[in-house]
Amino acid sequence: MNFYDRHVLGVVVEPIRKLWLLSDAQIGWLLTAFTLLYAIVGVPLGRLADRWKRNRILSLGIGFWSVLTALQGFSWNYASLFAARLGVGIGEASCAPAATSLIGDLFPAKRRARAIAVFMLGLPLGNFLGNMVSAQIAAAYGWRAPFFFACVPGLLLAILATFIVEPVRGAVDALPESATTDRSEVWSILRIPTFRWIIVSGAFFNFITYAINGFLPAYFMRFHAQSLVNAGTLTALALGAVGIPGMLVGGWGADLSFKVRQDGRLFLASIALLLASPCWLLAFNRQPGQIVSFTCLIALGYMLCHFYWSCVYAAIQDVIGPRQRGTAMAIYFFVMYLIGGSFGPALIGRLSDFYSRRIARDTGLSTLTEAIRAAGLHRAMYVLPVLTFLVAFALFLAFRAASQDLKSGEEVVEIGTRTATSPD
Repeated sequence: MNFYDRHVLGVVVEPIRKLWLLSDAQIGWLLTAFTLLYAIVGVPLGRLADRWKRNRILSLGIGFWSVLTALQGFSWNYASLFAARLGVGIGEASCAPAATSLIGDLFPAKRRARAIAVFMLGLPLGNFLGNMVSAQIAAAYGWRAPFFFACVPGLLLAILATFIVEPVRGAVDALPESATTDRSEVWSILRIPTFRWIIVSGAFFNFITYAINGFLPAYFMRFHAQSLVNAGTLTALALGAVGIPGMLVGGWGADLSFKVRQDGRLFLASIALLLASPCWLLAFNRQPGQIVSFTCLIALGYMLCHFYWSCVYAAIQDVIGPRQRGTAMAIYFFVMYLIGGSFGPALIGRLSDFYSRRIARDTGLSTLTEAIRAAGLHRAMYVLPVLTFLVAFALFLAFRAASQDLKSGEEVVEIGTRTATSPD
């Protein structure tokens, strides 16, 4: 539901744009409004996840973002929709730090990537259903109805989350919860070189994922002349359905590479993103109407992108101690969403407007027709394969730094274990 709710707006963005006469820049900011608060409140919520019961954090967060999702359906103008979107970000920021911290205490390192991959199946499933179901509902009942529909299952899950068992922190790691070697301090986490490169990769990666999720339905409708239902269905297939095998294979590959060498997860993620970049470049070279080849290339690239979540989230657990993981994930999400998620769709929207105006000027037209807007968005989307290559490069640098950081972590765990078990 976390990912379902955030994708509803992307499906209905074209009807909203035409209703309120919005520019692509305004659409871009609207799509990323919730990530601004998501990034800011994520750090204190992450620190709270290191200190308070994580099942309660999840329950309250799910209930809050579900209610705010429904309130988007009551919006009467751009500002009211923007404000409701901000509220969704507050609730959704509670999920990842608390959930990944729980997983870190439920599964040992050698099985952790597969566990995270299963948990992260919520991403492609939410993406697929958010696009597919919302498109059908919007076509039948109008653009407001999908927001109301999304609220109900979220409220039910908020109740069920209270029954999640709270595990002992560090129970499956060598360092017990009572040990005091790990301190939830922001600067001690940021001193880890591997984590810094992972943060850089996350900023670029979130720029890509939020931009393509926000604008791909519009791209199908404008550039390939698809209906709202077809655009939602094709987006669900290209960005959602392929994520299921991508996430599972990525999790299996991440654990297999970890058995070969402890930093192997980052190397696998780097290779996957390196292969995704040319897939997207070829996709955006497709001509209008070449739906099958375009969708297949986008799908292949996005399937490879799902290796990122399985590999990198597990790698963070590898280099960060058990009593710092909630804070570490919050720091990671703060940078990833503030720089990447917040500005990805906004900058794509501005680029689209810029290219549209340039095309209109070059052709001697004074107004932006739908054909010109399609061409402008098409040019703007070429930023994505370039940034995908930069993600691969940042992950490779993280891989280069990981061996030393993992060795240092093992020494800390050994000292912490001796201290915790000492009779003194």
